[in-house]
Amino acid sequence: MSQQDLTADMLTRIRNAVRNGAESVRVIDNKLNRGVVQVLKDEGYVNDYDLIEDGRCGLIRIALKYGDRGERLINEIDRVSKPGRRVYRGAKDLPRPMQGLGIAVVSTSRGVMSDRRCRAERIGGEVVAVVS
Repeated sequence: MSQQDLTADMLTRIRNAVRNGAESVRVIDNKLNRGVVQVLKDEGYVNDYDLIEDGRCGLIRIALKYGDRGERLINEIDRVSKPGRRVYRGAKDLPRPMQGLGIAVVSTSRGVMSDRRCRAERIGGEVVAVVS
């Protein structure tokens, strides 16, 4: 597990769990991870999440969501902005994954939100991940 980039670790755990058809996955809790998971829940990519106290840093248990016939809703989930290379975009320049069918998760001064909401509120920020 990468202690340097907890968000990349979370995205990798979600990607692997979805490929394996798991019902849920546990990731390390921090403020950015909580915001990313909330955006995934709001956009319909995961069912729910809850916080687990483990006496150390805490965990987030994410209940993954699949289609009616068991098909994956998350086909790709990639980290865009990394600790070595941060990627910032204005509201007009935010990516549109799959011509609007996917989402970009953006960390703004008003919290973590999806690219659609950023465009509606006309605010840019750091592009954390792209989900399609």
